[in-house]
Amino acid sequence: MTAVQSSAEDHGGDLAQKPQRRGVLRGSSLLAVYVPAVVAVHLALTVAGLVSTPLRINDLLTFSALLACGAVCIEASRRLGMPAGVARDLLSAWWLPVALLLPPVYALLIPIPLQALLQFRVRRTLVYRRLLVMSAHGIAGACASLVFHLVVPEPLAGTPQWIVDVTPGIPVAVGCAALFTVVISALVAIAAHAANPESRWRDVLWNRESLLLDVVELCVGMLVAITSTLSLGLLLLALPPVVLLQRSLMHQQLQAAARTDAKTGLLNAAAWQREADTELSRSQRTHDPLALLLIDIDYFKRVNDTHGHLIGDQVLVGVASTLCGQLRDYDVVGRFGGEEFVVLLPGADTVEACRVAERLRGRVRRLAVPAEEGTVAVTISVGVSLFRMHGEDLIELLAAADLALYRAKESGRDRVCLPAVDGPKAPGG
Repeated sequence: MTAVQSSAEDHGGDLAQKPQRRGVLRGSSLLAVYVPAVVAVHLALTVAGLVSTPLRINDLLTFSALLACGAVCIEASRRLGMPAGVARDLLSAWWLPVALLLPPVYALLIPIPLQALLQFRVRRTLVYRRLLVMSAHGIAGACASLVFHLVVPEPLAGTPQWIVDVTPGIPVAVGCAALFTVVISALVAIAAHAANPESRWRDVLWNRESLLLDVVELCVGMLVAITSTLSLGLLLLALPPVVLLQRSLMHQQLQAAARTDAKTGLLNAAAWQREADTELSRSQRTHDPLALLLIDIDYFKRVNDTHGHLIGDQVLVGVASTLCGQLRDYDVVGRFGGEEFVVLLPGADTVEACRVAERLRGRVRRLAVPAEEGTVAVTISVGVSLFRMHGEDLIELLAAADLALYRAKESGRDRVCLPAVDGPKAPGG
């Protein structure tokens, strides 16, 4: 589970952009303190565990077997291909058995080689993010391992009694697996929120799909743990189904990635148009109002020319996150191209559409994107069009909103306009 690896924050870049990359990390003081602190705790616990834990052949064999299975899954990911935006995996199916069956130090160790393989064999991401994911899994695994070993001191010793006696071994193992997931989610969510304070805690903590995947990982990890307890040779039977599940999961993510803008995580233009057509048809049947907002970042080219494209990408991500944080779950938001975003507001009349547009404009004005020297201020101009009033289909609505956006630009930017003869709203209105 690598929830922090989001395509909205993954950027390439040449050597000339590396100083800016470091500047972005320094720009968020909380993130710059939090990530090194988590990594330091992980390393300190690992060193302490190596010093205090006696090495046993059986533990080393089990650790090596589970590590090898994880490496095979990673190689399968590389063979299939994992582009930016595909961030979920089933590696917890191998991390969790290590936490349950072996002393805590092994749970601290296993993320290190597997995250290194992901970084160098599958997809490179920002180093600080990879280190955070590694440390979060290590700390979470150690917590789960400590709790489980208090109840089942030697899971691999002699007869696997904790499996035969369903109480309390199995319930405690399930509880520790849940603890493993909760600790990872909390550690990663804090970093995600620090990187983008405009995001909602509900969004960074979980969503329904992530929760379902966490349950799947928990179940698969428990089955692999039981299999490993009975015989390491049985891992040869467990590995192919897990690899197949991983490939199936990646296929679903690839389908989702085809609908998603890689930089912002919003719907791309084609996917947004399909969703918008559906909403438009619904409004035609029900006679409900519907509004469209066309949003453009002011002076975006100047940001790219002055601060570089990496900072420009950070501006795009910040605006996208702000829009999502201020809209309803059923509003349809997408990146229309370049620095333009488009929002469909089902059920919104003129007053509601302008109110939402002004709220979005005001929230974006509060953005301060960290740059090498200081921060970058961001403003947006918004064009508003209303279904039936300004158009009967999506093309007409977009054309009307584009005209309104042009009027907002001509009127001084950082404002909301309708394609009517009425004057534009003043900033802060």
